[in-house]
Amino acid sequence: MTRTILHIDASARRTGSATRDLSDRIVKHLGADRIIRRDLASPLPLLTEDWITAKFAPEDQRDAVQRDQLALSDELVEEIQKSDTIIIGLPIYNFSVPAAFKAWIDLVARAGLTFSYTENGPKGLLDGKRAVLAIASGGTAVGSEIDFATGYAKHVLGFIGIHHVDVIAADQMALDAETAVKNAHRAVSELAA
Repeated sequence: MTRTILHIDASARRTGSATRDLSDRIVKHLGADRIIRRDLASPLPLLTEDWITAKFAPEDQRDAVQRDQLALSDELVEEIQKSDTIIIGLPIYNFSVPAAFKAWIDLVARAGLTFSYTENGPKGLLDGKRAVLAIASGGTAVGSEIDFATGYAKHVLGFIGIHHVDVIAADQMALDAETAVKNAHRAVSELAA
């Protein structure tokens, strides 16, 4: 069976990024036959009124301009659909996720494509996938009451159907970077394939 990993990095830093180092280590540790790469340091567009209008237009009634508006979103969704595992390098910026990651979420959370509304509430449509969050922070303890990134990322992944989410953290690096990185590297080595 071919295993595909979608490797996403949300750090604005292209060099010297703890989350990029962790996500690379996780990808190498888990191994894959195919790796799809998405670097969010190359910015994604924010949602616009035209994009929203295109999204809500019935698919069979979209014109060429509307289809073009949704082309990148379709590509991002397809990357997830083709993947078995999604590895996300996710720094905590100001207690939350980077704007680049939020832009990615806005483009992949699509009713009828990655989730649907049912009489029992929303249902994710991307079941059977796994995600690993490689999280780093300067002072925020992952899972603490001031960490608005980890819970949000897990929630939104679950919203689109990805419920198996592992978290590898190099948190509070401003306090003791060496220990934080050492603990994260150990957690990567213990991560089940």
